[in-house]
Amino acid sequence: MSDLPTAAEVLDGIDLTRRTALVTGGYSGIGIEVVRALAGAGAAVLVPARRPDPAAEALAGVDRVEIGALDLADQASVAAYAASLAGRPIDLLIGNAAVMACPETRLGNGWELQLATNHLGHFALVNRLLPQLVPGGRVVSVSSTGHHLSDIRWDDPWFATGYDKWLAYGQSKTANVLFAVHLDALARERGVRAFSLHPGAIITPLGRHLQMADLEDVEIPDFRSPEQGAATAVWAATSPDLVGRGGLYLEDCTVAEVVPDGPQTAYGVRGYAVDPDAAARLWAWSAGVTGIDAFA
Repeated sequence: MSDLPTAAEVLDGIDLTRRTALVTGGYSGIGIEVVRALAGAGAAVLVPARRPDPAAEALAGVDRVEIGALDLADQASVAAYAASLAGRPIDLLIGNAAVMACPETRLGNGWELQLATNHLGHFALVNRLLPQLVPGGRVVSVSSTGHHLSDIRWDDPWFATGYDKWLAYGQSKTANVLFAVHLDALARERGVRAFSLHPGAIITPLGRHLQMADLEDVEIPDFRSPEQGAATAVWAATSPDLVGRGGLYLEDCTVAEVVPDGPQTAYGVRGYAVDPDAAARLWAWSAGVTGIDAFA
């Protein structure tokens, strides 16, 4: 995959001086490369982290980075972190943090960890910070072709009837796409646009829960470097080609095609993940369970 651009190459010629970006998961995997590229183009970068000390170590030497404490699985932590940024204008918000295919984990309120972290944590964070997103700002939701694994399980989103780590991951990634679809529909009047994306296959700590059995009968993809994996997220956040557009699912620095339902593929977006009615339904459900809706 050497012909794919890196995040730094995507930002060549783009000046982000005096702009502020927020990147969740910005101290691991492709998140580090997103932060490095944005900071290298002149942006001040906010990096909320569940483990601030390792985050500071991972990003040592990167200029214009500010690390804060945030656990996306904890709604009180989300509220506290958002409050700590009160009044600060934000130009770009990239929701990159995620957990994948982890053992069944329930939070104190009974929420399943992957949906709670990957979707509801970002949902609440963006809603709390929305008044601070500047006109012309963008919200980027990092999904993956993992969304091919499951639509939203409307009758049992918490897997009360039996947990499947891959369906749970797939549901959370579909939620990432639907979130961007409806956020864009709601926020465009404020001059804020939203996108989701597949970064490509990259070997990162995101796969720390994988076991050999998870790789049986799986076609091994063409892996790209973390620098290449960060490219589409950075492109989504900054590209002049996307001015006046939004609600799109992106891959390889372009708009992805809608592909039919079936076995997971390495490309494309499922129709159920970009359905505006499903996006509105998920937004209403998410607002109900988190108790926050910036547009209510």
